[in-house]
Amino acid sequence: MTKIRDTKSSIVEVRRTYKYRLYRSKRDFRLHDTINISGIIWNHLTALQKRYYRLTGKHISENRMKAHIARLRMKTTRFAHWRLVGSQAVQDICERHEQVYENFFEKKGGLPRFKKVKKYTSFTLKQAGWTLHAEEAGKRCRRITIDGTVYKFV
Repeated sequence: MTKIRDTKSSIVEVRRTYKYRLYRSKRDFRLHDTINISGIIWNHLTALQKRYYRLTGKHISENRMKAHIARLRMKTTRFAHWRLVGSQAVQDICERHEQVYENFFEKKGGLPRFKKVKKYTSFTLKQAGWTLHAEEAGKRCRRITIDGTVYKFV
């Protein structure tokens, strides 16, 4: 986030979003796996929320979801492949899931639905886990490093 001073000397926060289209290559399998696992985590949270709501009539808080997913990632071998997705990306999935439920309870939207994993197209890296390479000698450098793998983008 970038903080900018307004004309009335109040601070306004600006969130910047960069969207990159990556070239297809054999190295992209890890990035595609990360996106697919993000979709699997979303579906797991949806199933968990539905089951809990059916049993208790309440929904699970965002912090409990984050703690639950963190425990599953670290302590079980069944979900060990979820470690491929960074912790901040998993937290963002939980935050987005919580926002959908808040909108549902405020009558602004419907219940979150299960998504086909191949239709889940993005994940969010907040602070760590990525590096945008600097420009090289006046040329635009079209490379980004995500979790130690360098990708070219358009």
